[in-house]
Amino acid sequence: MQRVLMIDDEAHIRHMMRLTLEAAGYEVDEAADGLRGLEMCSAGAAWDVVLLDQKMPGIDGIETLRRLRERAAATRVIMVTAFASIELAVEAMKLGATDFVRKPMTPDILRNTVAAALAKPPVATPVDRPARAARPQRPRIETVTMNGFHIVRTSEEERATSEPPGVYHFLVREPKGQEQDIVVQVDASAVAMVERLIRRSLPIQSSFWKSYAEHTLATYVWDEGRIPSAPLTITQVDRRGVDLASRWEETVR
Repeated sequence: MQRVLMIDDEAHIRHMMRLTLEAAGYEVDEAADGLRGLEMCSAGAAWDVVLLDQKMPGIDGIETLRRLRERAAATRVIMVTAFASIELAVEAMKLGATDFVRKPMTPDILRNTVAAALAKPPVATPVDRPARAARPQRPRIETVTMNGFHIVRTSEEERATSEPPGVYHFLVREPKGQEQDIVVQVDASAVAMVERLIRRSLPIQSSFWKSYAEHTLATYVWDEGRIPSAPLTITQVDRRGVDLASRWEETVR
């Protein structure tokens, strides 16, 4: 039986997740804060998936994730958050998060997200990570919107042809299971606008633009409740995006 650990300070959320996952056949345990969750991941305990709340008293989800990687590096971790942002997504992915799910969630979204995480291989540890030449593709990171759409970043290795800078492909899966490849393109006017406002270079090759492209797509499927029927083009950036761009440190992929 596959084991799931929930780390969340909200008792009613843990109760809902426990009922949902136990009904689906998982063995479930819970922790009310990050420190207790870390204790439960120590001493040889093996968890197939950890559902980790982002905002908790004491140590938050990101710090818990950082420490968890030192104790159980191969465990699949799903970040649970009501405060999704590009900054959170980038930091959590760098630390090895497998998926995201937003609060509030339906039982179907929770079950589907856990099943999708379990379908991916465990995160490679430094000891068992193969050499670069023989290394398999990294597990693809999924973002799950509050209305149940899954957005998956596709890498250059997964596409048959290369794309010019600023063109990003995402696989979008509807709650009913239909999948479609969606293109989001960053227009040069958006790059010029951001560079003018932040007064420094943030070229179209920057990882910021891929993150902002995903943010734009997630906003669309949340607002419209459907997959775009045509490619999306970014011609301007909202104030929050500009604020993030001004603090962006990694400038080129």
